[in-house]
Amino acid sequence: MTTLAIIGAGKGLGAAVARRFGREGFSVALISRHQGRLDALASDLEADGVQAKGFAADVRDPDSISRALEQATNELGPIEVVQYSPLPQKDFMRPVLETVPADLVGPVEFSIYGPVAAVHAVVPGMRFLGENRGSILFVNGGSAVKPGRNVTGTSVAFAGQAAYAELLHEVLGEEGIYVGQLIIGGQIIEGDEEKDPDVLAEKIWTLHSERDTLRVQVSSD
Repeated sequence: MTTLAIIGAGKGLGAAVARRFGREGFSVALISRHQGRLDALASDLEADGVQAKGFAADVRDPDSISRALEQATNELGPIEVVQYSPLPQKDFMRPVLETVPADLVGPVEFSIYGPVAAVHAVVPGMRFLGENRGSILFVNGGSAVKPGRNVTGTSVAFAGQAAYAELLHEVLGEEGIYVGQLIIGGQIIEGDEEKDPDVLAEKIWTLHSERDTLRVQVSSD
């Protein structure tokens, strides 16, 4: 059995993606800062027949991301898919003329350092799995492709993450490792025909399984 690692796992999109991949036989590593919440989510998923376990880490601490992914591999099995989708902090979203250099430290740590650490942790194992198995999936808000004047931190940092994803898509694609990105404009809305968590989870599964496009966008801000 191989593993899906969700960095930024929560009860909404993360849980929906865990259930979708769980139906395909994946075990699921849930990664976020709060172990208690992860344990509760893992218990809910286990009740639905999904093998899941939580591993606490802070995406602004690259070493903790690397440790969590290594622990997940040791306990659940090799990581075939990693999804990077933590929810940005509200203080990252300031108007452009009110944003000073210090305001960009957190967003860059969150959206660039964290993904780089995750990629370096999982790529060796994905290479071992062989071609056309491994996937690295990024989930971002609409400011990744269209900057917003009142959400400067995420606009700058998500744009950097989108560039990183595009570079990885080209380079790792040559090795049979897929890199893709789902852009979600606006809020995730339960019951919405486009942005319900289960609908979005299906899109993420399609990115992994079809492996034929870099970026898909759902709605716009």
